[in-house]
Amino acid sequence: MPKFIGAHVSIAGGVEQAPRHAAALGARAFAMFTKNQRQWSAPAYTADGCAGFAEGLRAGGFEARHVLPHASYLINLANPGAAANARAVDALVDELQRCRALGLDCLNLHPGSSLGQVSREDAVARVAGSVNRALARTEGVMVVLENTAGQGNTLGASFAELAAMLAGIHDASRAGICLDTAHLFAAGVDWRDAAVYAASLREFDGVVGLRRLRGLHLNDSKSSLGSRVDRHESLGAGRLGWAPFERIVRDARFDGLPLILETPDESLWPLEIRGLAEAGTR
Repeated sequence: MPKFIGAHVSIAGGVEQAPRHAAALGARAFAMFTKNQRQWSAPAYTADGCAGFAEGLRAGGFEARHVLPHASYLINLANPGAAANARAVDALVDELQRCRALGLDCLNLHPGSSLGQVSREDAVARVAGSVNRALARTEGVMVVLENTAGQGNTLGASFAELAAMLAGIHDASRAGICLDTAHLFAAGVDWRDAAVYAASLREFDGVVGLRRLRGLHLNDSKSSLGSRVDRHESLGAGRLGWAPFERIVRDARFDGLPLILETPDESLWPLEIRGLAEAGTR
């Protein structure tokens, strides 16, 4: 089955521009921020903007399930401060409602950080509790937690931590996982090695469950294996090289999932998308 490959595109000029930007790349999937990701608030979408987004999906041949919007990096659901945590939950609710207005069913999110102020176990429980509060105030959109490189006090670098977050979320139908290849590598999982690739996916299936996977971020890594430093690189230009990405696009377990580039050189995205698509058919 052909893979649904795309990139994280801009919403400059309005959210309705995102599908058009993706189509211009030759993409079959895409990601985007639902608003300016450096700001806590933004004006609500207009009816024209939502209609334009829907028309862009139709014109570009995109299905909603192949769009994986990304929440603001400002949101820290593990924040132990009551006021700061409430603000993060409010921001998550706003982004979930934005996805709903666009007819999308998933929102990708970094779990957050303990800030070194509470134990990791407590921080994981806070993430799950925060997601529960946000889901109780919204409908129809899934929170998709992303694995991290594990830098500093950030959560989600291990499959066990991701599984613990999911276990604390009451509505399993509205909680999933996105795996980022650069983050996996920086956290110590070496997908350059075919045996490690196979073993890590068996582990993921046993600990988290492949059925919970809702997308992948395809990024090479500037940082070394196990460095815990999150630095993306263009495919084949970093420490991972090209082989792991060929392995991914030939893996039937990822059929139907959005495979999203977040590589730093946007001018290479059409070539990367085309190269991945061709590798998947060989």
